[in-house]
Amino acid sequence: MTGIPLNPVRGRRSLLFVRTEQLEYIASVTRLGSLRRAAEALHLSQPALSETVRNLERELGVDLLERKRSGAKISDEGRELLPHIMSVLDAVDRLRGAASDQHRISRMVRLGTVNTATVPLVIPTVREFRASHPVTQVELVGAQQADIHRGLLEGAFDLGLVNYLRGDDLPPGFETTELLCGRPVVCVRPDSPLAALDAVDADSLLAEPLIVMRSGYVMHRFVHRLLRGRTPSFSYSTDGAEMGKLMVAEGLGATVLPDFSVVGDPLERRGAITVRPLARDATDVLLVLQRRHSGAVPRAVRDLHELFVRNAQAYGASSRRLTEE
Repeated sequence: MTGIPLNPVRGRRSLLFVRTEQLEYIASVTRLGSLRRAAEALHLSQPALSETVRNLERELGVDLLERKRSGAKISDEGRELLPHIMSVLDAVDRLRGAASDQHRISRMVRLGTVNTATVPLVIPTVREFRASHPVTQVELVGAQQADIHRGLLEGAFDLGLVNYLRGDDLPPGFETTELLCGRPVVCVRPDSPLAALDAVDADSLLAEPLIVMRSGYVMHRFVHRLLRGRTPSFSYSTDGAEMGKLMVAEGLGATVLPDFSVVGDPLERRGAITVRPLARDATDVLLVLQRRHSGAVPRAVRDLHELFVRNAQAYGASSRRLTEE
């Protein structure tokens, strides 16, 4: 049974402990007008209900019921205490409702992602999370960084995967965990002229059709800086790395992505795409996991966060070995 400490009654012990059902029984007697009707409604014997109320009366030092031969009903003292009793019961109801909401929310984890590591990192992590949390749904939403930040602040997302260039300022209000650090690479088909180069410079990149991320993505900002305002022979724009890689595989051109977005991708493993480093470039691209600073984080969210950290370490080590080979 739930025990609740109440404020002390003047002249009595410094702390009182009652059970919530004791207060609920008093409320029922008041609502129904008699001990007998309350016992029937609560599916209790009248002696059992009466004894429970007596225990509460002894604890409070107040006669809550007025007992007569014809039965028992709430006393004048009990009516004076009734607003306080109802206040406690209302607080318990709110607590139960909040706990229910927390349980319901923990049944779904919402992840916003900029898609730079969807296949190599996110999919294996979600698969592993599903095995250990079979009833918790994971909602994946591709979005730009600004939309993910807004969703985290507003509660639409529990976690966010976003990119930064090394040296970028981190926004306040978020707990940020670095998952991967990579370099921008040129993603091409193996039969592309760029694939024959050991490293691709800006002039070579400008000579080929270029698939660029739309404005609002970190890699759009990086490519604009790399090309110094010059425009390629022909360009496409797309929303996210996954579509960019598919367009490369279909022979539409080349794109620039973080290496961790390509190495280990199914298209790369099948030989449909490959990567070449950028000449004379040492930019670090970070993939970070963010969540809003909060005092209470559902267990499912914490568990998914921990899986991302662990799998990112394993993936980062694996991708480095593949790149060195």
